[in-house]
Amino acid sequence: MLDALNEPLIFPNEAFASMQGMGMTSQRTRNRMVQRLQAEYHIEDLAVLNAMRVTPRHVFLDEAMASRAYEDTALPIGYAQTISQPWVVAKMTQWLLKTGEVTKVLEIGTGSGYQTAILSLLVKQVYSVERIEPLLLRAQAVLKRLELNNIQFELNDGHWGWRQKAPFNGIISAASPAKVPEELFEQLVEGGRLVMPVGEAQQLLFGYVKTSTGVIEECLGEVLFVPMKQGIER
Repeated sequence: MLDALNEPLIFPNEAFASMQGMGMTSQRTRNRMVQRLQAEYHIEDLAVLNAMRVTPRHVFLDEAMASRAYEDTALPIGYAQTISQPWVVAKMTQWLLKTGEVTKVLEIGTGSGYQTAILSLLVKQVYSVERIEPLLLRAQAVLKRLELNNIQFELNDGHWGWRQKAPFNGIISAASPAKVPEELFEQLVEGGRLVMPVGEAQQLLFGYVKTSTGVIEECLGEVLFVPMKQGIER
C-alpha cells in the first residue's frame, strides 16, 4: 500500500496554507487522520487522501468544536445538521471518482462545505445545493476564504437536483431519502455515478452507475446521515 504521507505536501493556494492551524488543528493531526483512513478504512486513492490532508476541516466548524475536527466522528453544525465523519467523506469521494472520469459533480447538501471543498480540489466543477439558507451562506463564506472558485451554489430542495446545470457525471448526497429520487438518475449522464445513503430507520450507503440498460447498484455498508427533507428554510 502506498503511503499518502510520503507524498509532498502541496497546498492548492496560499489561503489553504494560512489556515492550517496548530495543536489539535495542526498538520500533524491531519496526518494522523489520513493514516487512520488508510489503515482502518482502506482508503487508497492518493488524490483523495492528499485532498483531505491539506484541507483544514476545523475552519468548517464553530470555534468551540475546532479541537475535535479531526476525530473520526460526525459533529454538529447547527440546524440539526452535522459534518460527516472523515472516513465517510473519503469513502464516498473515492467511490465517486473510481473511474477517474468524473469532472462535473452535483452535491446534494452543502452543509458545512467540507465535502464541497474536498470535491473542489478533485474535479473540474462542483454544483452544490442546500435547503437551509444560513448553512449555505456560512459555507459559501468559508469556501470563499479558501479561494475555491470552481463551485456554484443554489438554495434548493435536494430531491430535485439541479436540472438547469444537468447533466452531471457524478452526484453525491449528504442526506438520506427513503428511496433515491428518480430525478437524480435522470440528471446523470450514461456511465455517471451516484453515491448516497438510503433509508430511514436503517440506512445503507449505495453507489449507483447509470448504464444504457438501467442502473447498477452496489451496497457500500451501513451509515448514519441526516434525513433528506423537502422545502427550504430561511
